[in-house]
Amino acid sequence: MANLTLAIDDDLLHRARVRAAEQGTSVNAVVRDLLVAYSAADRVEAARRRLVALSVSSAAGSGGRPIVPDGP
Repeated sequence: MANLTLAIDDDLLHRARVRAAEQGTSVNAVVRDLLVAYSAADRVEAARRRLVALSVSSAAGSGGRPIVPDGP
């Protein structure tokens, strides 16, 4: 695993540490999770586009019925 050095304001780091501690985690874990989500965003968008393309090109249909049933 690689290390990353960030330059951030002391007050920002303090507030982030306090919030992370309140949530039972660390700033390191929070930043790692954010980077995972950030780096996956392009793959999520590509998967969404493929799903939409598949639904548009699909020969299957609802036969005119609502896809989501009406509520009570």
